[in-house]
Amino acid sequence: MPDGTDIFETMRLELRRGSLVLAVLACLRTERYGYTLRQALAADGLEMEESTLYPLLRRLESQGLLDSEWREEEKRKKRFYRLSSQGVTLLAALTDEWRGINASLDKIL
Repeated sequence: MPDGTDIFETMRLELRRGSLVLAVLACLRTERYGYTLRQALAADGLEMEESTLYPLLRRLESQGLLDSEWREEEKRKKRFYRLSSQGVTLLAALTDEWRGINASLDKIL
């Protein structure tokens, strides 16, 4: 049987997973490339490994929630991401849902 630390870590990661999607969508209201997105998230207390971020960006793009384009900047090709119109709509709906859940949890906790 796992000890309390293992259970906490499993539950923490589960709780964090859905929050990261919302955070990434919210940060991409402003166009960014991967590195600056990671920096913005970390500055707000949500550090994310590249091995988590880039698959998430690809998945969100394949779902039609992000648009991206390659550009050369500082002699390097970088892929810039931003919310698509579908992403803007979904972010608004998820934000409302998050606020409702958060208000309920605040009452319960």
